[in-house]
Amino acid sequence: MVAPIIELRDIRKGFGPVEVLKGVNLKVFPGQVSALVGDNGAGKSTLIKGLAGVQPYDSGDILIDGSPAELNTPKDASRHGIEVVYQDLALCENLDIVQNMFLGREETAQGTLDNGEMEKHASATLGSLSVRTMKSVRQKVSSLSGGQRQTVAIARAVLQKAKVVILDEPTAALGVAQTEQVLALVRRLAAAGVGVLIISHNLADVFEVADFIDVLYLGNMVAQLSAGSTNYNEVVSYITGVRTDHTPLEEVLS
Repeated sequence: MVAPIIELRDIRKGFGPVEVLKGVNLKVFPGQVSALVGDNGAGKSTLIKGLAGVQPYDSGDILIDGSPAELNTPKDASRHGIEVVYQDLALCENLDIVQNMFLGREETAQGTLDNGEMEKHASATLGSLSVRTMKSVRQKVSSLSGGQRQTVAIARAVLQKAKVVILDEPTAALGVAQTEQVLALVRRLAAAGVGVLIISHNLADVFEVADFIDVLYLGNMVAQLSAGSTNYNEVVSYITGVRTDHTPLEEVLS
C-alpha cells in the first residue's frame, strides 16, 4: 500500500464540556475511496470540518504527504490540496457552469475576466472525468438535474488540482440513475489518483464504491475495515454500538 495523502493521529475536539472527537485516527490514500460512516452525533461532521479548516481540532497530529501540517483556515486546506463538496453543493443557480466552477477563483487577463480560458479549463476538467451529460458549459445551474449539479460541484474541486476530495452525502435526495452517475464519477476520481473520502448514511452506495470503511461511534473510531472483506451486518453492528472492538487499519492492510 502506498503512503497516505492524509493521516490523522489522536485527533480530539470538544465544545465546552462535550468531547466530540476522542482520539480519532484516519488515513486517506491516493487512488482509494474511504467511506466515513456512523450514526447522527458520531462526530463525522466535526471531523470533516477540521479537515476543511473550518473548525480546527483541539489537539492531535495532521500529516499531509508525511509532513506535519496545520489546517486552521479553509485556505490552509485548499493550499494542501483538500477540497470539500458539501451536501448543499454551494452552487449559484443564476450562474452558468463555468461561472460556478471558478466562483471566487476567477482567471483574469489584463484586468478583465478571461472567459475563454475559464471555459476551456472547465470543459477540459469535465472531459477528464468523462462527463458527457452537459449540453454546454454555459448552461445555467438552475437548468441542471440533481446529479448534474453534484457533478459540477465535484468538477469544481478537481479543477483546483485537489489531492483529496471530501464528499458529504453526495447521493442524498438523488434518484437511482443520478446516484449511479455520481458513484461512477467517484470511482473515476479515484482512478485518476485522487484520494476520496465519502461521508454517507447509504451503505449500499458505500459498498459499491469504497475500498475502506471507517466507522465512528460517539467520537471514537471503532472500526477501519476493508470493504471487500466485511459485510452490511458487520458495519451496522459497529455503527449501532453492538460491536466496539477497534480494528486498526494496520491489521486491515496486513
